[in-house]
Amino acid sequence: MDKILIVDDEPDIREMVSYNLEKEGFMVFTAENGLIGLEMAKKENPDLIILDVMMPEMDGMEVCQELREQPKFADTVITFLSARSEDYSQIAGFESGADEYFLKPIRPKLLVTKIKALLKRKNKSVVGESLVSLGCISVDKDKRVVHKGENRIELPKKEYELLMMLGSKSGKVFSRENIYQTLWKQDLHVGHRTIDVHIRKLREKLGDDCIRTIKGVGYKYNEFCC
Repeated sequence: MDKILIVDDEPDIREMVSYNLEKEGFMVFTAENGLIGLEMAKKENPDLIILDVMMPEMDGMEVCQELREQPKFADTVITFLSARSEDYSQIAGFESGADEYFLKPIRPKLLVTKIKALLKRKNKSVVGESLVSLGCISVDKDKRVVHKGENRIELPKKEYELLMMLGSKSGKVFSRENIYQTLWKQDLHVGHRTIDVHIRKLREKLGDDCIRTIKGVGYKYNEFCC
């Protein structure tokens, strides 16, 4: 049974989200401020954490940053659920280490569906030692061959490496600088526009929705694009 922690200073939000998640069989814990939420996360080690942004004692951004600094929470799914819709708030949320950022108000059924998708993404399977599942895209690492459904897709070396980097961490947003330093740092003649070209080519081959642009931050792989 997956455990979910809800950290929000609004009792109505905690009650509504808890009720709908518990109906779906999740074990739910709640906290009314960031400081209590941080301590509860350390105690219960949840699979997914839902954070409000503006909270007393400790805001959601600070909680997310502190959790991400601890190895045990490196793969924990963290999402914000906030009424703060400004671009800069969402960018700050992703930069603090969040996997997603949902806006209030949100319909309960939609929120539950999104949370299930996030947990499914976290628990994606690795079949054998060489076959990796990235949602509806599978990769044979030994043969360096990509399949989408029945279609076999052969990728040049850098496009393949870019796909594997983005797909290596479910939901993680990779900054342009991170991608550049990892894949092209040895090639002084390559400019940052090269990243854009490779992203465009991957989208043409895999589907436009398979790689999401997070404005002002970078790129993330979306395994539910099919």
